[in-house]
Amino acid sequence: MSTLTIELPESLKKRIEALAAKEGYSVSQFIASAAGEKLAVVLTMDYLRREAAAGRREDFDKYLAAVPDAPVLLVLMFSFLMLLLMGGH
Repeated sequence: MSTLTIELPESLKKRIEALAAKEGYSVSQFIASAAGEKLAVVLTMDYLRREAAAGRREDFDKYLAAVPDAPVLLVLMFSFLMLLLMGGH
């Protein structure tokens, strides 16, 4: 383990302390977990963007056509995700 000193607004520090205590974690554990989660999100988005850049619209249309009928909200969420991945945001 290594030590890192960070500066936080007092209001954020207090909220972190309160939530960490409520969840049964130390502030250090809470911040380490939050940093790990953020890192995972960033790395996942980088991976998905690389995959989307390597994709082809024709392939997307072919796979989308193969999706069975589903509730409208599910289709909209899937379409939105695919638009993001295909760079159409």
